[in-house]
Amino acid sequence: MKVDLTDKAAAVTGSTGGIGHAIARGLAEAGASVLINGRSQHRVDGALDALKRAVPGADVRGVTADVSTSQGCARLLDAVPAVDILVNNAGIYQPKDFFEITDDDWTRFFQSNVMSGVRLSRGYLPACWSAIGVELFSFLRNQRCTSLRK
Repeated sequence: MKVDLTDKAAAVTGSTGGIGHAIARGLAEAGASVLINGRSQHRVDGALDALKRAVPGADVRGVTADVSTSQGCARLLDAVPAVDILVNNAGIYQPKDFFEITDDDWTRFFQSNVMSGVRLSRGYLPACWSAIGVELFSFLRNQRCTSLRK
């Protein structure tokens, strides 16, 4: 199936490697302008270089921001105030026995895996809501997907 996302802007959090980078690549291959996001400038730069090599001519840019914090989400929203496609892929886990996970660990997991998606969806949804035919997909680390349509 050929998907044409020409003239669409996409932001993919946690996209310097793994699933997030693969999603960013697929969006770029479909013609979308893609924003790569990660917590370190070095990783963002590396992901941008890899994406430009994989998809010659792709319109890609990067923003370094830790979206597990409200300040990081604000930084991303300030850098790119509107998108047509948002993929909330950022998330963390720690293989640890349930009884060894501290309250601080749970808070850190929640901020990264849940609140990052909440904050960015809340920031981008109003513009998406007013656009016709635009959907907002939120992929949280627990692999659930929500599609919101006006």
